[in-house]
Amino acid sequence: MAAELLDGRALATRMEVGLRAEVDTFAAMFGRRPRLVVVLVGDVAASASYVKGKAAAAGRVGIDSEVVGVAGTATTAELVALVREIARGDRGPADGILVQLPLPPHIDTTAVLDTVPPDRDVDGFHPENAGLLSQGRPRFIPCTAAGVQRILIDAGVVAAGRHAVIVGRSDIVGKPLAALLAAKPPRAVPPGQRTCCDATVTLCHSRSADLGSLTRQADILVAAVGQPNLITADMVKPGATVIDVGINRLDGRLVGDVDFAGVREVAGKITPVPGGVGPLTVAMLMANTLLAAELGSRR
Repeated sequence: MAAELLDGRALATRMEVGLRAEVDTFAAMFGRRPRLVVVLVGDVAASASYVKGKAAAAGRVGIDSEVVGVAGTATTAELVALVREIARGDRGPADGILVQLPLPPHIDTTAVLDTVPPDRDVDGFHPENAGLLSQGRPRFIPCTAAGVQRILIDAGVVAAGRHAVIVGRSDIVGKPLAALLAAKPPRAVPPGQRTCCDATVTLCHSRSADLGSLTRQADILVAAVGQPNLITADMVKPGATVIDVGINRLDGRLVGDVDFAGVREVAGKITPVPGGVGPLTVAMLMANTLLAAELGSRR
């Protein structure tokens, strides 16, 4: 029997309805809407497409947004100065600040990202936010990692005591997701609210020997390496939940890191590409922007 399809688009749509109501409440209380500022460097088509999608989502939930375009020839110093200018409010309120990645190779990405104030770092990449997450008291969680956890919760996947294997050790997905899934549950969980934590986590990467022997142990398998069709059916435990974070262009179409057709016949639950984790990444960005505005209102 084919695996159950986990529909990220439908979940993101439901999240946006709730976020719209929360944003409207914020606007009624403070007389303005949360505002997201995105810095887009260069003219890379994929980056421009992602930014367009984020701006569209902001519009749907009632968040104001601005895209600040920068020439691809800009220097690290110029970008750092621009981020500081945005943070000062010279271009208007900026509850959330996002620098679209990847940046051109001549730019020191770390220096630019570290300039974003940690209380407005809606991507969750600042070292202060990474440190808070590692301590189990997160503020802003990287959006894709948060989206993966959210789709697992929505699908009713139990992580406690289960083995989660994550293929990919990036600061954007693999590492933060490992922290989320391995974390202790909150001390107080409201009635009816589900969690997805307390897992035993294995974090794999490009130098992991005999990758298949590790992935076949996974009750929850997450592929986030950017290699099309890397995970094949023989690498998956029957009945496992498989989350495909990869977005790759192959022969003119988008595919994930998972061989979808083959793995769907083995897995119990699986996300598609496109339409799986991607929409949730954007929804989580909107949630982080609202949180940043709420935190700012307390300053």
